[in-house]
Amino acid sequence: MTHAIRTVDAHAAGEPLRLIVDGIPSPEGRTMLERRAWAMKRLDHWRRSLMLEPRGHADMYGALLTEAATSDGHAGVLFMHNEGWSTMCGHGIVAVTTIALERGLIDPGGDEIRYDTPAGRVVARARRRDGSRGRRVESVMFVNVPSFVYEAGLPVTLGGRTMPVDVAFGGAFYAIVDAEAAGIPVLAARVPELRALGMRVAREVERLRQVVHPADPGLSGIYGTIFTGPAQGGEAHLRNVTVFADAEVDRSPCGTGTAAVMAVLSEMGLLGEDAPFIHESIVGTTFTGRVVGRTRVGEREAIVPSIEGSAWITGEHTFLIDGDDPLGAGFRI
Repeated sequence: MTHAIRTVDAHAAGEPLRLIVDGIPSPEGRTMLERRAWAMKRLDHWRRSLMLEPRGHADMYGALLTEAATSDGHAGVLFMHNEGWSTMCGHGIVAVTTIALERGLIDPGGDEIRYDTPAGRVVARARRRDGSRGRRVESVMFVNVPSFVYEAGLPVTLGGRTMPVDVAFGGAFYAIVDAEAAGIPVLAARVPELRALGMRVAREVERLRQVVHPADPGLSGIYGTIFTGPAQGGEAHLRNVTVFADAEVDRSPCGTGTAAVMAVLSEMGLLGEDAPFIHESIVGTTFTGRVVGRTRVGEREAIVPSIEGSAWITGEHTFLIDGDDPLGAGFRI
């Protein structure tokens, strides 16, 4: 038997996003964390089929829309990657919003979409313009979940080199490392080294600390490592690359990672109210962040960040998965 799954693909600032629009069951559960757990058990073979080769690749990213989990939400959204299902994704919000509005998948009655995610409520607002091919989404700004520093300056020693690591949350937990302290510049030519070290840093931080969100124990563990360095673009403030999941490399500046970096900069007194923070990716694209509010998460001071970027639809596909195909569940090399 052959199973068909329809998707719309896009990229946000260079990072791919494959949105599943038809062909797999809707996840069950009262909350988005419950739906994520259900998807991990019941839909993971579809994730592997669409994210991994021969239909995807090791750095593919995906999303699945659900019914809203709250009374005032427009939609729920789950994100997936080469290893499993994540709790939030900033570039994914930008891309999903672009696809949803341009393809009519969500009708919010305006330009604002309220998403329920496993990490919490995320509100996206699209800026649209009329063009020869209809109304296009020019950019998407979203207000992210409260973001905060979990621990600053944690000393991590690997290969005889000790580097301070800031652990921060921006929708997922990240280990944030200065590239100079790590000894590897944020350059495309050094990606193999950054992949390897990023995974070692994340696992070492998890060995040293049990990282758990103070308000929601369902959010735990280090999702990835962010290496930061001097910007190469004229307007950008910092350049970064995020290594996450199973050594996946984010081509975009990483939306949730940008929020986590902003939390660190804010705690250091380097990020003013509503001042733009332009974050550059390893391929030279940018996201623009701002602090639009402040709050507390447990006993920790937190910022409410907004992130803005643009996405472009790259294709619409029907993927066929034959039940007799020995590689139907995907593979990695």
